[in-house]
Amino acid sequence: MTKETKAYRVGDATITRIDELSLAAFQFDMLYPGADPEALQRQRARLEAGSFDATTGTFIQSIHSWLVKTPRHTILIDTATGNDKNRPDIPPLHRLNEPFLARLQAAGVTPEEVDYVLLTHVHADHVGWNTRLIDGSWLPTFPNATYIFSRIEQGYGESLANGEEPATNPALGPALRKPADRVYDDSVRPVIDAGLARLVTVDGGEVLEGISLIPTPGHSVDHASIRLVSRGEQAVFAGDVMHHPLQVYEPSLNSCFCEFPDAALRSRKFVLEDAAESGATVFTTHFAQSSIGRITRSGERFAWQFL
Repeated sequence: MTKETKAYRVGDATITRIDELSLAAFQFDMLYPGADPEALQRQRARLEAGSFDATTGTFIQSIHSWLVKTPRHTILIDTATGNDKNRPDIPPLHRLNEPFLARLQAAGVTPEEVDYVLLTHVHADHVGWNTRLIDGSWLPTFPNATYIFSRIEQGYGESLANGEEPATNPALGPALRKPADRVYDDSVRPVIDAGLARLVTVDGGEVLEGISLIPTPGHSVDHASIRLVSRGEQAVFAGDVMHHPLQVYEPSLNSCFCEFPDAALRSRKFVLEDAAESGATVFTTHFAQSSIGRITRSGERFAWQFL
């Protein structure tokens, strides 16, 4: 699939990638700190040039949104990083000036035409275009949309933004890190204050016709993968269960961004098994190249094939 201009079909839905950034920012020990470097050596031959620079040992990744058009709705899944966001602790995402909205318009959609924004989780590079800076204030970018996301994610982010220590489900295991500062205040709270948020329980139930939020916590406190079923075909928007195809081949690798490592491992295993069994088309957020593929299984091992 080419960048933002080619639509991919799943049943009656058309799905288009809306690009924000292409990144070549991480080597193995940065993206997977503390992991056995032999994991990369074992799988190096499987990694395509569009996803791994063998000369520098750098992973190639993407940040983008998915535009989903059904016969009834225009939907954005995750909203990338956003422009002008103050992210000094994350230099590649700090005060961007990217033509994301122009790319959305090139795909035939204006911000006013978006009906729903579905968020897999509340991290800086998934909620940023929820809002944009207008006359010094952060205002919703998609003024006619309903923003659907986890009630637990919202409560967790609200507590942290207020300087409180949030309670978490002990089943997640210990938290290794917390979300980046400022994200909730500039990219989530304005949507809530505008009355555009619909907070939901992530339990596998439908939030729209044919669209379900599947619990895959670990990368964040209540991370959701999104399942789309249309005319017997199935897609899974995996969010940040995986950041790179290497994790399909080596599922024990947690990225440096995973907040609850124990739960992240379990959720990755679930998504891999589920996608391999169902044959669903997998739409990723940070894989480069087409960002779309299928997962197959041979015994206990999984493989990735870009489409």
